[in-house]
Amino acid sequence: MPKAVKGMILLLHCVLVQCDPSIKAIILKIDQDKHDYIVEDLDDQTLMVKETQLPKLKARLEEELANTQQMPDDSGSD
Repeated sequence: MPKAVKGMILLLHCVLVQCDPSIKAIILKIDQDKHDYIVEDLDDQTLMVKETQLPKLKARLEEELANTQQMPDDSGSD
C-alpha cells in the first residue's frame, strides 16, 4: 500500500512490464477508464505497473486475448 512521506511524496511498489507494442496497446486500453494499473508509460514496449494490481491486470489481459483470438484445442489430436 502506498505510504505518504512528509505529506508530499507517494511511494509505490511497481514492476517493469516489457511486451510487444500490440500487447501494450491492449493494456493501455484496459487501464484507460480507471487508471488502476499503469503508473508510467515509459516507451513503446515498457510500462511501470502497480505491483499489487499485476495479477488483476494479467487476468484482464488474458480475458481480452481470449475474446480476440481462438485458443488452440488441446483435445489430444496427436
